[in-house]
Amino acid sequence: MLYYFLNYLKTEFKISIIGGGMFQFITFRVTMALLLSLVISLLLGKRIIRLLQRKQIGETIRELGLQGENTKKGTPTMGGLIILAAIIIPTLLFAQVANVYIWLVLLCTVWLGLIGFVDDYIKVFKKNKEGLAGRFKILGQIGLGLIVGTTLYFNNDVVVSRELMGAEKLAPYERRLTNHPERVTRDGQRFVDVKTPITTIPFVKNHEFNYAKLISWIPGAEKYTFIVYILIVIFIITAVSNGANITDGLDGLATGVSGIIGICLGIFAYVSGNIQFAEYLNIMYIPNLGELSIFIAAFVGACVGFLWYNAYPAQVFMGDTGSLALGGIIAALAFIVRKELLIPIFCGVFLVELLSVMLQVSYFKYTKKKYGEGRRILKMSPLHHHYQKLGYHESKISVRFWIITIMCVVFTIATLKMR
Repeated sequence: MLYYFLNYLKTEFKISIIGGGMFQFITFRVTMALLLSLVISLLLGKRIIRLLQRKQIGETIRELGLQGENTKKGTPTMGGLIILAAIIIPTLLFAQVANVYIWLVLLCTVWLGLIGFVDDYIKVFKKNKEGLAGRFKILGQIGLGLIVGTTLYFNNDVVVSRELMGAEKLAPYERRLTNHPERVTRDGQRFVDVKTPITTIPFVKNHEFNYAKLISWIPGAEKYTFIVYILIVIFIITAVSNGANITDGLDGLATGVSGIIGICLGIFAYVSGNIQFAEYLNIMYIPNLGELSIFIAAFVGACVGFLWYNAYPAQVFMGDTGSLALGGIIAALAFIVRKELLIPIFCGVFLVELLSVMLQVSYFKYTKKKYGEGRRILKMSPLHHHYQKLGYHESKISVRFWIITIMCVVFTIATLKMR
């Protein structure tokens, strides 16, 4: 909003605010978004925690026999409101909200934040430990995935840049947008914007994969690629959102992991949105992606600021208000920067946590049906509770999961050149 406001003053009234020219630089706005998100989460966070304490909005702890669980009873929950505010406010102030990627990620933030808020509200005020019924959560996630997938596939502002080669022929499944201006470099290279359902695939030479190839073996099926693409978006957004939700079981665990993943996605957004870096790394250049760096900076700042209060011993829990939103945002960002096939690597902790629950439940049901007595693979699921049962302190578990995430992120970034 400030970007538009300053431009309006300059163009309509010839008024130039001292320092207003800085808003033309994305790096300045990224820095300001990061700093403001930290300030909001730290200052607003303290007030929200006091408000939650006065309203007695505390966490209800299930008796699981875990070390230190009794000390958590009554700890304020729904702290995800702090995260949402620290993401939304800086983005609205410093980003160009007309950018398709910005309004799409803001929609993800608000959409899943509302679903999580309703779930927390039912748990806290209605005294229903189960919260919002699982089917309604899934329906909400599917609805969001449908919107994200449809927008990314059909919106003409969602494009990638391609160099015109030879007789100006593009690769199969790529459609040139004639209303987008052609770009010519100093060396005479010609680039055009194209619509194509393409993503990055690691460890292969051409480094790219087109979703149309999944059904290209069926004659004439390429025109239905959008169905395949949207279904994949729905599945991944639902999976990552639930993975983050399950991971949020120890002080600082989901917050720290999400912040580290946010840095990874910020790097991808920066290099993919910068034509020089994209050319140097030989990766796809995505026009208009630079604005997304402002949102990601606010996202990382919100996680770091919230960690101030959420680190052991936690003064506040994010609840589903925060965890569902964090996972959904990460999944949507991965699709926007076209790195969704790398999610199993940089979201490795979320994936393992989710799989640990699925395997535990499936094995228990299988053995109960076969032997008449349910058996377990882990002492308790999700995986972080298994380590608690083994006697590890929760702060040690959280920090080690952060370290594992850092290793996964470094490896993910390295895949840009590993072919």
